[in-house]
Amino acid sequence: MTQVCGALHRYNMLEDIPVKTSLIKALFENLIFLSSVVSLFTAQLLKGIIFILRRRAAKTRELVELIVWRTGGMPSSHAALVCALCTSIGFAEGLTSNLFIFSFWFALVVLRDALGVRRSAGLLARALNNLGRQAAEKNGLDFSSVKEIQGHTPLEVVVGGLLGAFIAAGLHLV
Repeated sequence: MTQVCGALHRYNMLEDIPVKTSLIKALFENLIFLSSVVSLFTAQLLKGIIFILRRRAAKTRELVELIVWRTGGMPSSHAALVCALCTSIGFAEGLTSNLFIFSFWFALVVLRDALGVRRSAGLLARALNNLGRQAAEKNGLDFSSVKEIQGHTPLEVVVGGLLGAFIAAGLHLV
């Protein structure tokens, strides 16, 4: 890492292609980055597979949207990402490092948000949309629904968190 930082000071990143290449290479050799990205993509891919198995018929566009963008569902990619990040930092920096302590509390905030705030907001939005549709039908009014943000159930968060922790541990132990 110090070699990369030294290279940044000696060269202009916008003009020197070898420096850019070495930075990208260093990023993909970093196990903290790698475990986080692999966990995120694995969780999203599993979410797509589970969606196909449950529905059996899915439009390609809907499946791509689910894998790339949509939140909620089994397993939680938010939980997988932050648990992989925290676990990987624990392996790389040690459990008593400031970076690990920060990542641990950051992970708890994200997990709590996935379980509580986002889930509650999504359930509230769904209830409001149902009430709005019913009122619009009874009174012949136009109704525009609000976006329903999907949070996670506790099981989705636990599975996502375990997935991320196992992927990070596996990458560091191999």
